[in-house]
Amino acid sequence: MALKSTIFKVSVSIADMDRPYYGEHALTLARHPSETDERMMVRLLAFLMFADERLEFGRGLSTDDEPALWLKSYSGEIERWIEVGLPDERLLRKAAGRAAEVVVLVYGGKGADIWWGKESRALSRLSNLRVFALDVEQSGALAALAARNMQLQCTIQDGQIWLTAGDGTQSVLIEPRLLTA
Repeated sequence: MALKSTIFKVSVSIADMDRPYYGEHALTLARHPSETDERMMVRLLAFLMFADERLEFGRGLSTDDEPALWLKSYSGEIERWIEVGLPDERLLRKAAGRAAEVVVLVYGGKGADIWWGKESRALSRLSNLRVFALDVEQSGALAALAARNMQLQCTIQDGQIWLTAGDGTQSVLIEPRLLTA
């Protein structure tokens, strides 16, 4: 019998002064049995960074033809394709051909550095691609916030992302770095 996904409920209030975007979202995240809390929380961070009423989570790790998140226009075109982790360069090339913009959030410390060193040259040819990196400490701090029911406040200003858990006792500062080839 196959293991089932674990469901996480997230209520988040977003104040993004950089875009500007202000919104309340009630999200349901399904964590695949092979997915870590760290990866799930990086997916959530990607949502917070690019929040929009039409931004949707993809079907997950078992689906190659869908991203971690995507934003589609009302007519069905893919406006933004978002991946997390260390995706294959071929997948990103395919995504760049299908979407107006492709964004990747990489994490994992040395593994992410090795991936970027190997892929950066080929990826620099994709004009509609942006790659952001999270430090190990930041992705670890995100993972520590994971709970089956989360109440979060998110403030984004000057590229810094402040996440505060419901009772205010846990706060995390995330500063994604834009990688350039």
